[in-house]
Amino acid sequence: MTVDTESGPAGGAAALVQVRAQLSLSTAAARNLATTTKSAPQMQEITSRWLLKMLPWVQVSAGTYRVNRRLSYATGRGRVGFAKTGTSVSVIAPSLTEVPALRGFGDEAVLEELARRFVQRDFAPGDLLVREGEPISEVFLIAHGKVERLGTGKYGEETVVGTLADGDHIGDEALTEASGNWPYTVRAATAGVAMALPWSQFQELTDRSAELREHLLGFAADAAQAQNAHGEADIDLSAGHEGEVELPGAFVDYELKPREYELSVAQTILKVHTRVA
Repeated sequence: MTVDTESGPAGGAAALVQVRAQLSLSTAAARNLATTTKSAPQMQEITSRWLLKMLPWVQVSAGTYRVNRRLSYATGRGRVGFAKTGTSVSVIAPSLTEVPALRGFGDEAVLEELARRFVQRDFAPGDLLVREGEPISEVFLIAHGKVERLGTGKYGEETVVGTLADGDHIGDEALTEASGNWPYTVRAATAGVAMALPWSQFQELTDRSAELREHLLGFAADAAQAQNAHGEADIDLSAGHEGEVELPGAFVDYELKPREYELSVAQTILKVHTRVA
């Protein structure tokens, strides 16, 4: 810092202060880093160094990190989107591909038609949307509120086996359930809004669209494949046998389009005092 004194316009002395910006580490701070037994410099902005050391880091020489996974027949369940205008609710058509049976379906016109056929249905706490054992006759999308999936416990008591909220959906199990009946009861935990689509309406649209019909056949074929608890293609093996037995042959199948992460670089120029260097 420098202070210059000069005469002002009125003849008085005015103090003009000029402050120079610091361009490197100060001598006092450099001493703390250079002349003592010390820890590594710490930052509250970054993640704990102990956590970073525990993570399974992989040396990546390429610009893209590809994650090769086992082929999975089970499709994840995403959340459907809704448009709300006052008390009126409608389904956002492109988000219907978050339903497992429609995952990857690309005919936007069919999705728009399907979205228009959903009917708004309000519910109050305690209302039953479906009952266990009854035929699955509708698909439900939860637009707002919370509902509970109820099952039967070990001793015959009623138990909550799951909770559904905004964007969740039920009823597409009819494509994979052998009996075509609800495997659980659904009861409203709060007031809310559901969008319902009768299976008769869905079947009518399926009969009209060859592309949708072919897509659903492919989904049903994948669901019928032997798979483990994680939805991956099952590997046939034999265990616990005695003597000479014929062992099953198998192979491990992998996804044809695995997930890829493009890597980015964060850089800066860090100035260090010569006493530290």
